[in-house]
Amino acid sequence: MMDLILASGSPRRKELLQKLQIPFIVEKSDEDELIDLTGPPEAIVKELACRKAESVAAHFPEDVVVGADTVVALEDRILGKPGSRDEARRMLHRLSGKTHTVYTGVAVCCKGETEVFFEKTDVTFWHLSEKEIEQYMDSGEPFDKAGAYGIQGLGALFVKGVSGDYYNVVGLPVSRLYRVLSGPKYAGLSGPSAS
Repeated sequence: MMDLILASGSPRRKELLQKLQIPFIVEKSDEDELIDLTGPPEAIVKELACRKAESVAAHFPEDVVVGADTVVALEDRILGKPGSRDEARRMLHRLSGKTHTVYTGVAVCCKGETEVFFEKTDVTFWHLSEKEIEQYMDSGEPFDKAGAYGIQGLGALFVKGVSGDYYNVVGLPVSRLYRVLSGPKYAGLSGPSAS
């Protein structure tokens, strides 16, 4: 029997992985997330997801390790987590009234092999007033999230529409991951998806 391990300390990813109804443990990756952000977003999230999963899988070679990374891209420019209130304000102004794309890369490591994929979802924002942006920043929510907003929190008030997997925007495309983990390679996992 193999254990499922989430290589992330993100409470959002932990909550989403619970939807698969497979018991899992959390082993946070301490992998450095520094990377050149000028490349294609899908390549960047796949690379970072692989780094996270493979660093944890090195300690658990017989188990299934899932790593993920999410970025927000607007007009081919990646918006990471804001480092300051001013940076968060600038990001929200840039997203206001526009459609951006959220990319999540997922890597699944098992017995020395890594399977990697990405999902992308388009998100359209309403036009945001200065007051809305300032109130949102006062909530503290934007500062640990790519693109300076969380769709599962107060940031939902900014979203006019979503095209694609909503859970991808939260940080883990659970439907696609479920299908991967349902494959014969992972038949040693316990839970509904292994039946």
